Amino acid sequence: MLSLLSLLQARREWPAAELAGRLDVSTRTIRRDVERLRELGYRVSATMGPDGGYRLAAGEELPPLRFDDEQAVALAIALSSVTGGGAAIEEAAERALGTVRQVLPSRLRHRVDGLRFAHEPSAVRTDPEVILAVSEAVRERRVLRFGYRRGDGAEADGDPRRVEAHELVARDGRWYLVAFDLEREDWRLFRLDRMAPRAPHGARFAPRRIPHGDALAFLTARFRGAVEQGDVGAGSAAGPAWPCVGEAVVRAEASELAPWLEPGELIEAADGRCRVALGSWSWAGVVARLLQFERPFELLGPPELVTAAEAAAAQLSSAGRASPGTRMRRAGT
Repeated sequence: MLSLLSLLQARREWPAAELAGRLDVSTRTIRRDVERLRELGYRVSATMGPDGGYRLAAGEELPPLRFDDEQAVALAIALSSVTGGGAAIEEAAERALGTVRQVLPSRLRHRVDGLRFAHEPSAVRTDPEVILAVSEAVRERRVLRFGYRRGDGAEADGDPRRVEAHELVARDGRWYLVAFDLEREDWRLFRLDRMAPRAPHGARFAPRRIPHGDALAFLTARFRGAVEQGDVGAGSAAGPAWPCVGEAVVRAEASELAPWLEPGELIEAADGRCRVALGSWSWAGVVARLLQFERPFELLGPPELVTAAEAAAAQLSSAGRASPGTRMRRAGT
């Protein structure tokens, strides 16, 4: 019955025969378990037609919650780890975990009580009401109005910000909004713990293409190429995310480079050779990233990368020629 409930919650509508096949039971057993779910308060309606089946509807009252073993353990882990998520819901999560624990059978309660793991609490706390308000604007594609505090904690001056709220991202204990600022006519990144949304939301908007492809790539690019100050300007025509980006042809299959390529870009691959673009804070850093492949490579540029590679080769050659005693005496001086 619990497995049946999980399936009904996962999809809007299920044919009875498909449910029976997934659960390896007869359609008669499906009908019996549906009746038991209805007795517990779940509104399961039957659909007509040659492929008649069942649909789980939203009820006016919350029926008793039922979890299978995997769901219960997953819920306990999620509730135990909320302190690292940045949302200010620790107390509510602790109470929810206590409620779940009380109704678990003893075999599961012992497993849940045995969950012990270390996680770093987030230094930033974001009001869950702010998260819900921003999430609503993102979901409904509506213009969001809000006050915004500067990095020093002072209130921002002037009129509230007006942005097209595109995506909400949680990363490293902080919540961010990727949005198009209507006043500055450019993409911006906003921290939710500094926002004070103002009701009501504005007009609907047509979504735009987020720079760098998606919200996560946009966030990563901003952190690599800009210092966070309240909101981070994207600059639609901004240069590469790293200050130093070079290209090279590496004599290796793409599968060999994949584990070491991120962050980086595989431009093309053919005949056991791959053309890659790699970035770092310095040209020496780009050279180091190429060396980690441990495969022969040919530099394509720019000239600064070639110069850094020549300097690194000379330094390594000089270090290799020095005897251990010479190196120790140099260290002592």
